[in-house]
Amino acid sequence: MRVLVTAGPTREHIDAVRFLSNASSGRMGCAVAAAAVAAGHKVTLLAGPGLTDLPDGCDVARFVSVDDLARALDDRFDRCDALVMAAAVGDFRPQRRAEGKIPRRAGPVTIRLIPTEDLLAGLAGRKPPGQTIVAFAVEDPPPAKAEAKARSEMSAKGADFVVVNTPAAMGAADSEACILSAGGVELPWARRSKTDLASRVVSLLSRRDGPGDTGTGEAGPADRQTEPPTPS
Repeated sequence: MRVLVTAGPTREHIDAVRFLSNASSGRMGCAVAAAAVAAGHKVTLLAGPGLTDLPDGCDVARFVSVDDLARALDDRFDRCDALVMAAAVGDFRPQRRAEGKIPRRAGPVTIRLIPTEDLLAGLAGRKPPGQTIVAFAVEDPPPAKAEAKARSEMSAKGADFVVVNTPAAMGAADSEACILSAGGVELPWARRSKTDLASRVVSLLSRRDGPGDTGTGEAGPADRQTEPPTPS
């Protein structure tokens, strides 16, 4: 299977030396790429700025801005069997990038931010038959509210699964997360290492070809992963 994975943050420049970014470390996407390689898949990793400890065994292409990532996805999306969109894509960019460096003596600076493109939503209409898409959503708790918001975006983005985690996962080694599909909760809320969560994600990618396949990307009852609830 040809698996395309995105990892890390995006950067949107304010001027020649300053930029807007986020706290993503890229650990989640890199863990998914490593797990997919270990499972025998052919993996391409789109890696954001600042990522240095990249997994062996995969092809790597770099991006910096949302536009860079959009072009990289546009070039590769139609040729992949699965896309795992683990990158933390910035929601805003400066309306105008200043030339050179804005001097401190210029005093207070007002920067107008405009929304960036929703990359997955833009690709939804091109999704080929049989392709699997795993989206990621960072949502504030409580879990019920986070799940409801994530579900509302799944259809518009053409995603088969969405990994829902909280802002505390950004830059951390583990994640309080669950995995949803149109058919229900694929993996219940719990705190797991990102390595463990990545293996759960990769196990979803080939499931259409295995027992319990419904032909829709949803799990058959025998395939859903269950765990005992985590004490609150």
